[in-house]
Amino acid sequence: MAAESKLAIYAAIGGNLAIAIMKFTAAAFTGSSAMLSEGIHSLVDTGNGGLLLLGIHKSKRRADAAHPFGYGKELYFWSLIVAVLIFGVGGGISIYEGIVHLITPSALEDPFWSYIVLGLAMVFEGFVFVIAFRAFQSLKGDEQNIWEAIKASKDPTTFTVLFEDAAALLGLIVAFVGIFLAHQLNNPYLDGAASVVIGLILTTVAGFLIYESKGLLVGEGADPQTLKDIRKLAESDPSVRRVINPLTMHFGPNTMLLTMDIEFDGTLSAAKVKEAVDRLERSIKNQYPAIKYIYIEAGSVAAGGCETVDKNS
Repeated sequence: MAAESKLAIYAAIGGNLAIAIMKFTAAAFTGSSAMLSEGIHSLVDTGNGGLLLLGIHKSKRRADAAHPFGYGKELYFWSLIVAVLIFGVGGGISIYEGIVHLITPSALEDPFWSYIVLGLAMVFEGFVFVIAFRAFQSLKGDEQNIWEAIKASKDPTTFTVLFEDAAALLGLIVAFVGIFLAHQLNNPYLDGAASVVIGLILTTVAGFLIYESKGLLVGEGADPQTLKDIRKLAESDPSVRRVINPLTMHFGPNTMLLTMDIEFDGTLSAAKVKEAVDRLERSIKNQYPAIKYIYIEAGSVAAGGCETVDKNS
């Protein structure tokens, strides 16, 4: 877990808590449905930051007999819970509140404090978004665009906070427009409609996060280029004839399993095969430190049989 990601989460928790208090206060004074939805959104985001930190903490536990590959997928589980909360609590309640306001509209009171709170919230959210974007940018590098980096990332915290903050900024804009038009046109339905739009934004973002978190939780392997490079690295060893079907799986952002069927030179003794396996292990781990566990099915040894050699840290 990069320090930049943790900084982004801490900034999001502090910023969202302060914003939630301001929004709820403004909603109480103005009776704005959109402002109440925004307050719920910020409160959910505050709790979500805490859940991401919990996931980070739990994912760092050492491997044991019950979980021989470690607890890295704890992070994926809690990221999925965060996405579900955004969908159900943040988006669902916002849509519900908006529909209720559309069914039984009530005139807005003086929206002055709503404008003040929305302005301050935009400043806070903008600051948090910049921190989250810089953290994401430092992790993705310059070779990938944002969408490619999100698809390739095995650390959901790098994009969950970023998408939360982006949705928050967009929601603030919608709330401002809804409150402004509702007041100027003396049409309270527009305030309720803004609340529904905010809910739809949240459910859309949550749906994307659920999809990405589910893929990580079920089990994703290395990208095709990495598999190709691993095969090339192994086949460059003079003892290796060919590599058959290398398979990988991520058990966390920095923990990966690699299994390979390798056909070695048939003239090698079993001892020489084991030396070759050790050599391959060192080469692969030097180039890919995230690969913590390596299992190799070694075929075509001198005796004509095969054996499985496992190497793990």
